[in-house]
Amino acid sequence: MCGRYYIDTNWLDEIGNVVYSFDIDWKICKEQFQGDILPTNTAPIIEKTEHGLQLSLCKWGFPLQKGKNLVINARAETVLDKPSFSNGVWYHRIVIPASGFYEWNRLREKNTFTRSDASVLYLAGFCDWFDNERRFVILTTAANESMIKVHDRMPLILEKEQMEDWFDNEKMQVILRQEPVMLKRQAEYEQLSLFS
Repeated sequence: MCGRYYIDTNWLDEIGNVVYSFDIDWKICKEQFQGDILPTNTAPIIEKTEHGLQLSLCKWGFPLQKGKNLVINARAETVLDKPSFSNGVWYHRIVIPASGFYEWNRLREKNTFTRSDASVLYLAGFCDWFDNERRFVILTTAANESMIKVHDRMPLILEKEQMEDWFDNEKMQVILRQEPVMLKRQAEYEQLSLFS
């Protein structure tokens, strides 16, 4: 699962090489979007426009049921079969830039996951409209070897070269089944067991 991610101070340097910078106030973006991003927060996303890939803003979490918790993730394996997600995944796919994300293991120990070969993770997602407000979810998939000791799910991570492919309906269906890149894990504190 992905329930919290973060953006550090260097994220815009990388994003600036990827997106079309039409009408973005980079100074506001850099000041406003640093640190942890939690469900219900407004966050930067990358979407496809007629000008190319563009940075926009969107709120995290689908309010699918009144009085219930927000839906913040969708399973890549079943997303195409879910009526509540079909419009978003077919017509409103996005990419969520992150410097890294957090996951807690069964002992409630916080782990941070990042790429060792890049400063930005590109998380696959989609958005839709709810009461005139655009909201997004992050796609998750089965955990790979770098994640499995902490959690059995992880975000579906795109390679930078796959971003254009993510917006193609046929290629998207293949990407939904791919295994994400291996990540670097850092734990703030890890309890050791005598019976590992």
